[in-house]
Amino acid sequence: MIRKLARSIREFKKPSIVTPILVSFEVVLECIIPMITATLINSIKAGCELSVIVKYGGLLALMAVLSLTFGAVAGATCATASCGFARNLRHDMFTQVQKFSFGNIDRFLPSSLVTRMTTDITNVQMAYMMIIRTAIRAPFMLIFAFIMAFRLGGRLAFIFLFTVPFLGTGLALVTRFAMPLFRKVFKKYDRLNESIQENVGAMRVVKSFVREEHEKKKFGAAAEDVRRDFTKAERILALNGPMMQFCMYAVMVFVLTFGSYTIITTNEIDVGQFSAMLTYSFMMLSSLMMVSMIFVMIVLASESAKRIVEVLDEKSTLTNPEDPVYEIPDGSIEFDRVSFRYSAEAGQFALRDVDLKIRSGETVGIIGGTGSSKSTLIQLIPRLYDATEGTVKVGGRDVREYDLATLRDKVAVVLQKNLLFSGTIAENLRWGDPEATDEELKNACLAACADEFITQFPDGYETHIEQGGTNVSGGQKQRLCIARALLKKPKVLILDDSTSAVDTHTDAKLRRAMREYMPETTKIIIAQRTSSVEDADRIIVMDGGRINAVGTHAELMEKNDIYREIYISQNKAGGDDDGR
Repeated sequence: MIRKLARSIREFKKPSIVTPILVSFEVVLECIIPMITATLINSIKAGCELSVIVKYGGLLALMAVLSLTFGAVAGATCATASCGFARNLRHDMFTQVQKFSFGNIDRFLPSSLVTRMTTDITNVQMAYMMIIRTAIRAPFMLIFAFIMAFRLGGRLAFIFLFTVPFLGTGLALVTRFAMPLFRKVFKKYDRLNESIQENVGAMRVVKSFVREEHEKKKFGAAAEDVRRDFTKAERILALNGPMMQFCMYAVMVFVLTFGSYTIITTNEIDVGQFSAMLTYSFMMLSSLMMVSMIFVMIVLASESAKRIVEVLDEKSTLTNPEDPVYEIPDGSIEFDRVSFRYSAEAGQFALRDVDLKIRSGETVGIIGGTGSSKSTLIQLIPRLYDATEGTVKVGGRDVREYDLATLRDKVAVVLQKNLLFSGTIAENLRWGDPEATDEELKNACLAACADEFITQFPDGYETHIEQGGTNVSGGQKQRLCIARALLKKPKVLILDDSTSAVDTHTDAKLRRAMREYMPETTKIIIAQRTSSVEDADRIIVMDGGRINAVGTHAELMEKNDIYREIYISQNKAGGDDDGR
């Protein structure tokens, strides 16, 4: 796990190495200062001259300035290293998520991924910051202070060692009971973020149904769940404080008692040495307190680190072949005895024994009831999923032989849920082709029947689109998404119920325009309305994950009960063909 995370340090190795070195110098200087102070006190007690006091005073001032300088520079390099490490780690996680297939995404909830890239990485960043600075400073301070205390106080210094077994036992018990609670609380963080994400994304639905109070209660329950478990974990971690205070006071009592006794009864140490012993005792105890803080942070961050590594270790279920094909000759498609289920644990197949051939340039409609696996069928073409059994071919080759980027660049899919990004209309359209000219944008929008409303906006193609496309209508959003796909100039264009928000007149106009704009492109249209597919070269009727029938509109009206029933139900009220 540590090795996996350490790969994200990269260009920040230098400040990560320099920081402990600077901290070491800082600690050494801090540990020498009390000894010089003790010498100065003894010199003053013996009645030294002013020059001696000035000499030792100047030396102390110089060492204090050097120590401060080393500490300040160490703080700067530590911040650079930890923030850079966190940035790289976020980048690595985000890059890894971009490689995920839909199957991988199904394993991690979006809210969980957000938590891992924010809260979890922040925890790891803070732990890394403490490791390269405080985790070096505390042990070094403890060791050097003990050595100096032993030089000054002899066996008196061994008083500090009696606290180690007590603290070690306490920290071990804290770890044992706190870790399972942190493991639970991070999963509840995921559910809390999921509640927020769901509420914000569905705010219009929440308000239209006046469900604000219900959502508040749901969020409150999730927040209370996090509070309850976090409180339990923090209560256990809070035991560190009392343990440390007990050790500090116990050591102070011993040092003051035995130190004073030694000064009074023997000549082993003098006042200056005793003063330095007290300073070293504070140093050692503060070091132990730092160790305790580091321990708490590492306990907290270790669970976060595991969750981060889970994402980094996740292997995409879809990978490029060793020798991928980078050229797709045409838009022909073939399903050869294809069956598919979403996971090995799934009880049944979503698709079963699908045999289908689509010629390049053909327009094919797919229709069927809800849950008939229409969308599942087309997701196998650009390898959003891989077939569980059988073979899917594009251009005469198994899709698993193609380079993934090449395949998906030539198979454009406009999914059911249309999404636009914040930016101008032109910027959104250029997702299809970053190098597209203004003329190409206009031609694609003409084919998608989008130019007619774009030109009505005051800023035209430079009109700003809000995140998610909330400032345009559903039909406008769908047409912009279709135009974006057309700009890719694909071999295969798949419209997955992507004209559902468009009126029938515009729908028909759009289909005619696309035929003229891209005659050689294979077009697959999934629709609920028979009017959207009745002029297709062939229509596929899906039922229960199988192909029930294939034919033209006239053939299916004559021979297929399912298609005929859908058509009649949509047209029984004198042309009301919107499915209501």
